[in-house]
Amino acid sequence: MTATPRLLALATALPPHRVTQAETLATARAVFAPRMRDFDRLAPVFPNTGIETRHICMPLEWYLQPRGWPERMAAFQDRALELLEQAAAAALERARLRAADVDAIVCACTTGISTPSLEALLLERMGFRPDTVRLPVFGLGCAGGVLGLARAAMAARAMPGKTVLFLVVELCTLAFRPGEATPTNVVASALFADGAAAALVRLDDGDGPRLLGSAEHTWPGTREVMGWRVEDDGLGVIFRQDIPDIIRNRFRGVTDAFLTREGLALSDVAGLVCHPGGTKVLLAVEEVMAPLGQGLGDAWAVLRDCGNMSAASVMFVLERRLAGGAAGLQLMTALGPGFTAGLMLVEV
Repeated sequence: MTATPRLLALATALPPHRVTQAETLATARAVFAPRMRDFDRLAPVFPNTGIETRHICMPLEWYLQPRGWPERMAAFQDRALELLEQAAAAALERARLRAADVDAIVCACTTGISTPSLEALLLERMGFRPDTVRLPVFGLGCAGGVLGLARAAMAARAMPGKTVLFLVVELCTLAFRPGEATPTNVVASALFADGAAAALVRLDDGDGPRLLGSAEHTWPGTREVMGWRVEDDGLGVIFRQDIPDIIRNRFRGVTDAFLTREGLALSDVAGLVCHPGGTKVLLAVEEVMAPLGQGLGDAWAVLRDCGNMSAASVMFVLERRLAGGAAGLQLMTALGPGFTAGLMLVEV
């Protein structure tokens, strides 16, 4: 068999602070209700998200005080590096490799800024070689898990025999700004959480899952659907309410076109590895991808237990799929700013 990029190991990491959705709702009520007449109308979004618990990178009380860019980015750098080190160390141990065995690192993140970039700060901290090739990727948002892993597979194809480490970390909760009493900020506080993942990839003819074709599609005229606003006190979230409608009306055509280019049809796919963006997103994906539904249970479980961790979420779903014994061709999907669909095939 021709050598193909393969997944050697995968590991995830969560911050230590765990909160229930009931605690989050109580906190949001204390923050927003005094300044929002319609908070009670918005409050049902918290139980309706499908989220029961999630992990946040700072203690809950930290978020209640106004924070500026210096505090937010200091917290981002410290906590992101902790989570990336935890996930990378676990992935290396599972693959029976050392940090010095890694030849290239692809690192995806959209929820904070660090220069030098995060993977550069990890080099000495974890013992990666000074000649490690680095590719920091910013701005893919929720699509960064799929498209970042695809970039790592491309790097592995271009570097036969070399080991590529894919890192992804998102600290979405650092974008919580208590001073913005808007419906969008309330919904964001109901959804977003923090997490990280690491995966090792190599062009190999071994036994690991094969990373096959990938694609992305950016729909014209949709750049205002999702993204960040740069505000004086941090990043303000942008997402439109019509994202589920875009999925229903446009996503299946892009998916079918991708599969056709790969010489496949949806009937050839055994399961989905879907980014759990929220209840409405998963229901829309379930509708347009029918009858294929295998794997959506893992997406619902990640949403329930961890919330929406942006780009990191889909790697948690992939980890669950692999641990649960998934077999056959898996279609990874995620949607992010652009407005962009990321697609990738993984054969287990």
